[in-house]
Amino acid sequence: MFRRTILAGFLASPALAQAPERANRLIIAFPPGGSTDILGRLIAPRMGEVLGSVVTPENRSGASGAVGAGFVAQAAPDGGTILLDSGGQSVNPFLMRGLGFDYVRDLAPVTLMATLPLILITRAEYDAADLPALITRLRANPQEARYGSVGVGSRTHLAAASLLRRAGIKGEHIPYRGGADQMAGLLRGDVPFGFTSLALATPLIRDGKARAIGLSAPARGTAFPAPPTISEQGFAGFQMGDWLGLLAPAATPAPLIARLAAAAKDAVEQPALAPRLAALGLTPAAEGPEAFARFLATERAEMRDLIAAENISLT
Repeated sequence: MFRRTILAGFLASPALAQAPERANRLIIAFPPGGSTDILGRLIAPRMGEVLGSVVTPENRSGASGAVGAGFVAQAAPDGGTILLDSGGQSVNPFLMRGLGFDYVRDLAPVTLMATLPLILITRAEYDAADLPALITRLRANPQEARYGSVGVGSRTHLAAASLLRRAGIKGEHIPYRGGADQMAGLLRGDVPFGFTSLALATPLIRDGKARAIGLSAPARGTAFPAPPTISEQGFAGFQMGDWLGLLAPAATPAPLIARLAAAAKDAVEQPALAPRLAALGLTPAAEGPEAFARFLATERAEMRDLIAAENISLT
């Protein structure tokens, strides 16, 4: 009798009564340590509080995010498994064959989470103080139009290809195995310029090893470094940054999508996260499923056309 009384009291305790009834898996399509992973782990606890569940981050990386996306595409459409992915998913369908799933057909947009502008930099010794000077020099010396990136089809690759295409300059793409290798190549003089993240560029610029040329964003940033945008330096409307967004299996009911979107918006807009996100170069941009769907449609069309025009392939 004593044991039954204790057990009954335990089951009726407020702590247990308020325990989440279910769990959500937040599939992060990239390895630990990057911007996508960090954002996922920052928002997961608050999303869980809003949803009344436990949101558990889980890395499933590979193939530029396609491994994680494919896993979620085949998951039950009950809100229990959601995907945090990046801008690579608007490129993968045009570069990869045999994915086994369709990004448009099999995944439903939940919400854009954050945007991440790229910054165009040169070696400090390279004689080009701003974007017009860089373009003038490259036109006069086309052999110098070599740029590094973190890989074929990456945003750092496509941003440079798009800019040079608009400038009428034929460039040579030098892919590296990652951002650190790309920056090392730039500092060695293998390439004179390239696009990279604010996180990688900032220490180089502060140490006087690199020069900030232009920001691939609609407006200048407030954090250091804050060069003029590429758009205001003669390339109106130029934007080629990365983004992070949430998606769910395609058949997930609309009310559940809306609930997930609201929880994500609440999580990414926590005031306490603002300095953490700013340090990563991330700007919160959670506007819900309809806005994200329109954003993705535009992105995919632009990436398809650029990849075709530049004849970019993985082989």
